[in-house]
Amino acid sequence: MIDFKEVFTASMILFAVINIIGSTPVVVSIKEKVGKIESEKATLVAMIIMIGFLFVGEEILNLVGIDINSFAVAGAIVIFFIALEMVLGVTMFQGEEPETASIVPIAFPIIAGAGTLTTLLSLRAEYHLVNIILAIMINSLFVYIILKSANRIERILGKNGIGIIKKVFGIILLSISVKLFSSNISLIL
Repeated sequence: MIDFKEVFTASMILFAVINIIGSTPVVVSIKEKVGKIESEKATLVAMIIMIGFLFVGEEILNLVGIDINSFAVAGAIVIFFIALEMVLGVTMFQGEEPETASIVPIAFPIIAGAGTLTTLLSLRAEYHLVNIILAIMINSLFVYIILKSANRIERILGKNGIGIIKKVFGIILLSISVKLFSSNISLIL
């Protein structure tokens, strides 16, 4: 059942977690190194990864005996640390150097990274599947637009503007992680 409030809320959560605007400096830097990023390919692959994990992720958890509420609590903790990185400007998680830019690292892990995949399964604990899929599609459209105009956005916002956006989304993510943690921890205990 489509619920526009759920679609909007899930879209905002995913938008904050994916943080494609905050990733604009990274995208521009990668684009300068490799010459061109295939925006369509990166967006499509990221969307397939997200929707695929939305369906298969829970089955994988069931195979190893983990319920979705426990995963949501773990996801809340991961999201909390990602948000701390954004707010404090420190790097806790280390990545590897890219070999192919459109798929790695743009589609995965910049767009559909650990935080995004964790968030998707956490959202399954609270929202209807169809609403989450619509939220993924909406975010994929935003991702595509941002990837296509990354250079222009960086020029318009500047380094300070992108830094401010990153911190604002970091605070939103902190709030989301606290909500996910508090609403799922009681179901486990």
